[in-house]
Amino acid sequence: MFGLAKKLSGIGIMGINKRNCDYTLVYNPRKYYPLVDDKLRTKQLAIDAGIAVPELYGVIEIEHQIRELPEFLKKYSDFVLKPAQGTGGDGIEIIVGKVKSLYRKSNGHLVTEEQLQHHVSNILNGLFSLGGHVDKAIIEYRVKFDPVFDAISYQGVPDIRIIVFMGFPVMAMLRLPTQMSSGKANLHKGAIGVGIDIATGRTLNAVLKNDVITEHPDTRNPVTGLEIPKWEELLMIAAKCYELTSLGYLGVDIVLDRVKGPLVLEMNARPGLNIQIANHMGFLHRLEFIQANAIRLGSVFDRVAFSRKMLSRVH
Repeated sequence: MFGLAKKLSGIGIMGINKRNCDYTLVYNPRKYYPLVDDKLRTKQLAIDAGIAVPELYGVIEIEHQIRELPEFLKKYSDFVLKPAQGTGGDGIEIIVGKVKSLYRKSNGHLVTEEQLQHHVSNILNGLFSLGGHVDKAIIEYRVKFDPVFDAISYQGVPDIRIIVFMGFPVMAMLRLPTQMSSGKANLHKGAIGVGIDIATGRTLNAVLKNDVITEHPDTRNPVTGLEIPKWEELLMIAAKCYELTSLGYLGVDIVLDRVKGPLVLEMNARPGLNIQIANHMGFLHRLEFIQANAIRLGSVFDRVAFSRKMLSRVH
């Protein structure tokens, strides 16, 4: 077992123990975790820094507010309902329209007002939150994704995960919802992970669960060779999140809205490691390269330029 771990580390694959001991514990002070674990705090931080996020419609904090939910929702034909401290996409309901008194979810299923109220109650009671803590329910703008993704997404909204180390974008992937993932961009639930060239924003390799793929299983369209629009802007946004959170090892999730452009969905102080699978390479050597060569570069522009020029060569 130890021999295998050493071999993987030698080719740049980072495991969870290495991540925890040498990166999250060292570069992510615990006192800053609440800034990203609570999506309401993250949203306000981004707004204060001039970074665009999905518009907040409302927050439900206590049980008696649930009675007011049907009246409140009359103002919106579509919206997203999610826990403030949720993880892994759990507890998120995407409402795309109404049929009389029923709400249509992104997967086409209809739910009643009572079912939505029950879902909010579950959120408040911590069913979906980190550690099962009492939570808040967020109601916000539903992203309408950029048409560049029309042919390669199923029901849900694709997002782009960028790993940032000490302010430098290190590795990125596009996460594409599928029927298997119930329209959620979550790789553990069956979404597609597509590696992205950090220099150009072009999609490279793709995986679905344990299988290497080249096309979306539901739309049958190719998922590789796609140019992600506004790539430099996306990298700049991700890099800025270092100053925003003071977290040295960070995952930033961004969506591309067809009208509003790039929007930060959330940030993660413990980003998963499956981005390495999507890119068919580890990122340990890239982290080490930054530590050795670039740690003194200060401006966001310089850090992004360094990553684009240098890191695509480091495997």
